[in-house]
Amino acid sequence: MRPTRTRIVRGPVHGVLLLDKPKGLSSNDALQRCKWLLRAEKAGHTGTLDPLATGVLPLCFGAATKFSQIHLEADKTYEAVAVLGVRTATGDAEGAVIAQRPIPALTPERLEDIRRQFTGPLRQVPPMHSALKKDGKALYEYARAGETVERDPRDVVVHALSLEPVTDAGRPAIRFTARVSKGTYIRTLGEDIGEALGCGAHLSFLRRTATGPFGLGQCTTIEALEQMEEGDRLAQLLPAEALLDGHARVTLDADNAGRFLSGLRRRGTWPDQPAVAVFGPSTGGSASTLLGTGHVRAGELIPGRLLSPIEIQQILQPRTAAAAP
Repeated sequence: MRPTRTRIVRGPVHGVLLLDKPKGLSSNDALQRCKWLLRAEKAGHTGTLDPLATGVLPLCFGAATKFSQIHLEADKTYEAVAVLGVRTATGDAEGAVIAQRPIPALTPERLEDIRRQFTGPLRQVPPMHSALKKDGKALYEYARAGETVERDPRDVVVHALSLEPVTDAGRPAIRFTARVSKGTYIRTLGEDIGEALGCGAHLSFLRRTATGPFGLGQCTTIEALEQMEEGDRLAQLLPAEALLDGHARVTLDADNAGRFLSGLRRRGTWPDQPAVAVFGPSTGGSASTLLGTGHVRAGELIPGRLLSPIEIQQILQPRTAAAAP
């Protein structure tokens, strides 16, 4: 007689899980693990982290996936270690060594020159070992096939940069912290710093410490989630509006909320705003409920991304933990 298997029944889950992604796991693998633990029907992430990298990875479930694109625009902060004098095929410790050069003296004056050189607007050529697509194919797929393709430079901004000389496995290295705009490749930044020093470099360590308003102190781990009961896992979720940092808040009464949810513009005395988070009235002692996003122009509230009535109902009456035999 075959043993009875427990069938995982997925259900509606809405919110944002802040995960401290472990090294060696792709962002999608981490997403699928958490989706399985939460028994969620729909999930997505707000941009990828390399398998080499660890740190803050916001995962979106249910209604929150509608706003994941907004968070892609957020600034991010990284800590990294660039090993000097050694270049690799991938720009990190996973790749084969392709060049070695002598390392110059790392005087405070030289490091300050480098810091100034790489702070502010920069143009970066995306690395071949990246998920960026060309002609519908990820660059890393070309790289694995031994091909190099032309990549257009991208405009990025390094808002803040600090450099500190250290050693890594006995080799001279630089530990750096960078707060950067969207689309910045930290491996490329590390390689470019090494080239500016005249010796080349590759990353041996990469950790994202913040993305937008979210920091490591708010994150949980896959191991911690695995030890929790399902109700405690669901309690780790932030509401979908956590992704709308920087949006002005507009609250509508019941009549206008219903019309807004049907896609109709509403008129009011609001000042012009490029991005607003729109809420309906509180009911039964609960907090105001997110309806979606929009913008205000000339006294008109214009709908953007909207939650469905079903999603709003599910948020107001969250799923209780249950298992199906």
